[in-house]
Amino acid sequence: MPHRIIENAEQLDAFATLLGGLKLPVTVEWVLGRDRTKEQNRLQFLWAREAAEQRGDRTPEEQRNEWKLRFGVPIMREDSPEFRDTYDRLIKPLSYEEKIEAMELISVTSLMKVRQMVRYLDAIERECAEEGVKLTAPDPDMAAYHARYRTIERKAA
Repeated sequence: MPHRIIENAEQLDAFATLLGGLKLPVTVEWVLGRDRTKEQNRLQFLWAREAAEQRGDRTPEEQRNEWKLRFGVPIMREDSPEFRDTYDRLIKPLSYEEKIEAMELISVTSLMKVRQMVRYLDAIERECAEEGVKLTAPDPDMAAYHARYRTIERKAA
């Protein structure tokens, strides 16, 4: 399905022009936010590696799958009725161990928008801090970017 991210007034005007030129009828859907960033994705993989190395009882992939289940699934179930329905029907009946295995096969974080990924990474960072697991701090630009999205989230709530 065609899509575009609109970040400013000029892009919005161009999109309105595009829509105005389409043959009707047309169906339009939109989602607030933008897809998670590559930097957020890299940070999640780095943190999984660091946590797995420090804990010593799982691989980075096992660590990431656990986080996807414990932190990512609740975020996506809350924000996406489609995700919730599919998860509840196919994954929820499984045992905890089977759910962890299923995280290897189902999309969770790849479906997230930036705000959802900020919530996900914040939950990971909080848990690791409580457990004494040392994680690499996000670079200052990413930290500022996340802070901006946290502020937007609080204002929206």
